[in-house]
Amino acid sequence: MILGVIADDFTGATDVASMLVRAGMHTVQVLGVPESGLPQADAVVIALKTRTIAPADAVAHSLAALAALRAAGARQIYFKYCSTFDSTPQGNIGPVTDALMAALGTDFTIACPAFPENGRTVFRGHLFVGDALLSDSGMRHHPLTPMTDANLVRVLQAQTQQTVGLLRHDVIDGGTPAAQARIAQLRADGVKIAVADAVSNAHLLTLADACAELPLLTAGSGVALGLPPAYARRGWFTPNANAAELDRLQGPTAVVSGSCSEATNAQVAQWMAAGRATLQIDPLALHEGRQTADAVLAQATQALAQGPVLIYATATPESVRAVQQALGVQASGEAVEHALAHIAQGLVQAGVRRLVVAGGETSGAVVQALGVRQLRIGAAICPGVPWTQSTLPGNGEAVQLALKSGNFGGVDFFAQALQQAGVAL
Repeated sequence: MILGVIADDFTGATDVASMLVRAGMHTVQVLGVPESGLPQADAVVIALKTRTIAPADAVAHSLAALAALRAAGARQIYFKYCSTFDSTPQGNIGPVTDALMAALGTDFTIACPAFPENGRTVFRGHLFVGDALLSDSGMRHHPLTPMTDANLVRVLQAQTQQTVGLLRHDVIDGGTPAAQARIAQLRADGVKIAVADAVSNAHLLTLADACAELPLLTAGSGVALGLPPAYARRGWFTPNANAAELDRLQGPTAVVSGSCSEATNAQVAQWMAAGRATLQIDPLALHEGRQTADAVLAQATQALAQGPVLIYATATPESVRAVQQALGVQASGEAVEHALAHIAQGLVQAGVRRLVVAGGETSGAVVQALGVRQLRIGAAICPGVPWTQSTLPGNGEAVQLALKSGNFGGVDFFAQALQQAGVAL
């Protein structure tokens, strides 16, 4: 193993794995820290569910993942978080980074959530979503991790006792030697974590090459795009043009959506506007017993005979706030996750073999309900979202999952994903 990745949620894990496969690395994603050994691959991504849990628990799970990756011989470790740098108010990104640095005995790493292909760029330490500062984007309304400050140096400095600095875009423009020289100066000045600018893929490629031999990287998925070529230049592996191949599966298809991001709201609206089958989960109705997951599952199973069906709890920020005020933030989120996971499990038992899941927390709940432990990573549907394939426990049948971060994909994402998988709409 060359690269060992610790991802703080399931969709983020498939996101970074997709970047590696795209560049020819055979990559396997493992869901949770395995009790036995890790699979053999150029890169192994351990998907955790630590984005919104208590910092101490996030640290403990991340260190367990690190121990497994080091035992398997990983040459470099990569802590992957969201391209919008979201974190709990207490801040899990800083504490996890601190713990990994201490465990690896390293005095320097970078922090770079940039993913220009999806409109996430870092300029002079400030994170942009498209043309807007992060604090002016839809992330300011996120129900679990609202981001109201786009200054990543300031955000990260509040989460760590270590000195946070900045590796600017104009330095990175000078190429690998310039970036490495600046890193050396930052280390000499006592900077332990440098927020790295990146406004293009060229910046990501330079960063990856300049940092390929650091023990630890922390980033979104973008930096991973440049690591395989950097490793290949060092003679560590040979890219494989067939790394993304998956099987062609038959059977019914469904979409399950729990994300309430602006992007997913638009995707649900587009699906409905096309006249395709939809069923809505209502958290208040679930709580009051007016709706049950089993009843929705029965409706969805019946609808599958006519083609793909979407089951969604996606809602506007105003609707989400109303539900949270009535039920509480944690209780409302858990109710939706449990219902959608139960429905997804029932759909697969009913024969669904290709399942699109929207939302990081929803994806985590679904794969746990299915008992899936490993995923082969296939070709990307859109930047950051690949099809994946796994074997169901018990019957050994194959199932393919597209686990989408809420903010990713265009308005036609659901249809695009199914068409790529060979589903007629």
